[in-house]
Amino acid sequence: MPLTPISSLVRHAREHRYALGYFESWNLESLQGVLDAAEATQSPVIIGFNGEFLCRPNRKLPERLQCYAELGRAAATCATVPCGLIFNECPDDRWVRDAVLAGFNLVMPADPNASYECYSARVAELTRFAHRFGVAVEAEIGRLPSGAPMTSHASEATDPELAARFVQETDIDLLAVSVGNVHVMVEGQQDLDLQLLSQIRLRVSKPLVLHGGTGISAASLREAVAMGVTKVNFGTYLKQRYLAHVSTSITASVDNPHELLGIGSDRDIMIAGRCAVRDAVLERIGWLGCCGKANCHG
Repeated sequence: MPLTPISSLVRHAREHRYALGYFESWNLESLQGVLDAAEATQSPVIIGFNGEFLCRPNRKLPERLQCYAELGRAAATCATVPCGLIFNECPDDRWVRDAVLAGFNLVMPADPNASYECYSARVAELTRFAHRFGVAVEAEIGRLPSGAPMTSHASEATDPELAARFVQETDIDLLAVSVGNVHVMVEGQQDLDLQLLSQIRLRVSKPLVLHGGTGISAASLREAVAMGVTKVNFGTYLKQRYLAHVSTSITASVDNPHELLGIGSDRDIMIAGRCAVRDAVLERIGWLGCCGKANCHG
């Protein structure tokens, strides 16, 4: 089926009290693994790619954004569950605009180093642009801490009053918040500040988003969804599982390279990566309450 409008996905999730999972992809195998799990559980899903990574000027080779957009749109077209397609967390406004024109139906401008005034103005302008093309916009107030080793930057919990002001000034469609969630949490899980989340919910009527799903405990995440969180992002643990399974497969001794690349057998590292992502998504997608909801999506 074609991409499902984000407004439709969000409305259905809010009406039926579940959250949409965004399970981030980085290649064809990871994308197919996400769809395998979404179809197996009949769950509406957000697919997509990391804009901050793709637009980095120090990448060894430049990326072709249109390739990612077409890949995502093709994946949605052949999927049996409703899909949205996000260009996630991009600090470069030009890339955000290009993502709108390329066919993503959800974009997220994110620049934690910008002042509130600068970020708000930029997001408002990008939202006006995106809405002209029927594309939804997600943005964030607050800054998540990082759980990556040897990484240190300032974090800031979301201020409920500032969040309400930001939503009014920008007209965004979804708001990502910082309530104890952590980016790139490579070990362990922790609970959210549900009291702060409740205060934000009272002041902000727009759908709320949690990034850093990898590091959120199951019980805390389920409670957050019950409180009205509409979208949860997962990335780090998917890559951890992918790398572990591909590493195991690639150490196998074979004479025929096709056995490891492209033939589609159990020893194929592409299959290993796809299965690893599928199984990782299956572990957590049930926490969101979305399983089976594709069947009642009109």
